[in-house]
Amino acid sequence: MIQADHLTKYFKNFCAVDGISLDIRKGEILGLLGPNGAGKTTTLRMLTGYFKPTRGTINVKDFDSNEHPLEIKQLMGYLPESAPLYHNMLVFDYLDYIAEIRAIPGDKRLSRIRELCELCGLHNIMHKSINELSKGLKQRVGLAHAMMSDPEILVLDEPTSGLDPNQIVEIRDIIKQIGREKTVILSTHILSEAEATCDRIVIINKGKIIANGSAEELKQSTDGGRTLNLAFTQAEFADVQARMEAINGVQAVEQMPSENGMLVVKLTCAPESDMRETVYRQIKQTDWLLMEFKQETRTLENIFRTLTREN
Repeated sequence: MIQADHLTKYFKNFCAVDGISLDIRKGEILGLLGPNGAGKTTTLRMLTGYFKPTRGTINVKDFDSNEHPLEIKQLMGYLPESAPLYHNMLVFDYLDYIAEIRAIPGDKRLSRIRELCELCGLHNIMHKSINELSKGLKQRVGLAHAMMSDPEILVLDEPTSGLDPNQIVEIRDIIKQIGREKTVILSTHILSEAEATCDRIVIINKGKIIANGSAEELKQSTDGGRTLNLAFTQAEFADVQARMEAINGVQAVEQMPSENGMLVVKLTCAPESDMRETVYRQIKQTDWLLMEFKQETRTLENIFRTLTREN
């Protein structure tokens, strides 16, 4: 659907995006994840044609961005972080105005507005002035604006930024519904949003791609090993260490700070194996009292922090 090769963008001497390549498939929800200033917005603006790359190429459905910029823009709907709304207009009047700008025929205009009203949950606010709305409702109106021409590709820049938890869930559900029929590209720095909403996540830092894959793929590819946390009474660390290190697949045994007088041990195991059953069977052969047995889950937050620190 979209192929971007070696996209680079300089602002004078500052390199905001440094050689990014993306292959975005039809019908997927792709999340650009990264800290503030990572280059997410600049990348989206190049993909939508608002910025021309300093170097690199963009092709959308076989249209080259240099030769067919208008055709590419007609395939896209774009919602920037701050929705560009006319705050003194009523919601219905604003959407009707956008429909006219997008050259939707008069006999189809009302039905299209009704479809978007249903999709974005605007029934109760169509008669209200936009300046009366909360930020979450303004985002919904902006989303309806971006969807007005029924684009094949929807590009959303930080669509849940500044929203409360309930509004975030509502916008997330709308994006998932849209993603059943459209290709959706969204940027965010909210890790839970990317994991809950996106089919694939691309992590960007300092203008470069540092990870690319589904949330599960990222967890597997960046995880140096599975971690088991154990707590014992009536056990000595030397004995635990000797027995655990003898297990094939246990890579390291580490004593952690004691909790309530218990011996706390951390096992690092091979990432491809679930060692819990084997470890438990070894413990059963001893007189140790096992007070805690927990596998530490690798989260997207852990991965994000590790990767952005390393880069």
